[in-house]
Amino acid sequence: MSDEITVARAALHKWEEPCISGAAGSGAVFFTGCNMGCVYCQNYQISRGRKAGCLPGKKFTPQELAEVFLRLQKEGAVNINLVTPTHYAPQVAYSLLLAKELGLELPIVYNSSGYESVDSLKMLEGLIDIYLPDLKYQKEERASRYSHAPDYPAVAKAAIAEMYRQVGNVRLGQDGLLKKGMIVRHLVLPDTNRDTKQILRYLKEQYADKILVSLMRQYTPIAAQLTGYPELLEEISDEQYGRCVRFAQDIGMENVYIQEKGTAKESFIPAFQ
Repeated sequence: MSDEITVARAALHKWEEPCISGAAGSGAVFFTGCNMGCVYCQNYQISRGRKAGCLPGKKFTPQELAEVFLRLQKEGAVNINLVTPTHYAPQVAYSLLLAKELGLELPIVYNSSGYESVDSLKMLEGLIDIYLPDLKYQKEERASRYSHAPDYPAVAKAAIAEMYRQVGNVRLGQDGLLKKGMIVRHLVLPDTNRDTKQILRYLKEQYADKILVSLMRQYTPIAAQLTGYPELLEEISDEQYGRCVRFAQDIGMENVYIQEKGTAKESFIPAFQ
């Protein structure tokens, strides 16, 4: 990516966790590009388009991006949701400062893969109210095979620790919306129950119920992307996902979001025109 901010979509989005979307929707800004290379990426049209010589989206200056944040606030968004902003962190930080000077009052959500440098996160301190990172893998070999990032487990755990240091324990408003804190997401992949259980146990032991956990079953295999990965061509079965949910309950996790089966559809992937 260049130093130009490229945005693929900026609109109200109602398909996040209930405490993020609310009734009106989250003001989701989907940034083009990604600092990872997950072979199963749902948003591959905007994350890896450069491989086909095409990167959809519109260029924005920091001032113009600040105006987008303000427009979403005017439209009734319950927060500003920065989706995959990692590779634009300095520009986004500047845009947030500008927007706050111009009247932006909504909570800011930093929605990322979890593959973050602690130094970059420290630059964002005081600007982010809610961190929404993934914790994708416990095992380096899985991180290497599926995301080309063998150091992902260590990097993401360090990043999540820094995120928690900044925003602290979960704080919900009377309206049920998250005002401050962290939700750690984990996407259940085919045949990865053991990895999922280790991640859930780690989060329970490290953070107890001071954070929220989102156990996601929306994995959608996109066959065209998965040549050479036959183990990823299956959808998540009820039995497999149910085992993960029961494990979370067995170890005493209380603040856990679970998803219905119907979320594993390509129709839930936003349109990026």
